[in-house]
Amino acid sequence: MFTRKFIGFFGASAGGAIGWWVGDNVGIMTALVLSSIGTGLGYYLAKRFLVP
Repeated sequence: MFTRKFIGFFGASAGGAIGWWVGDNVGIMTALVLSSIGTGLGYYLAKRFLVP
């Protein structure tokens, strides 16, 4: 149970960080939007591929 939550948290954190890093080159609002999208996408991909 804890492992599944941790994997989701890690995926969301990594996705958000990547989104922020990419969007920060354009502007603060772009970074915010891409960070939000990256968080959701990272959570989804981590749960889909890493949790049996």
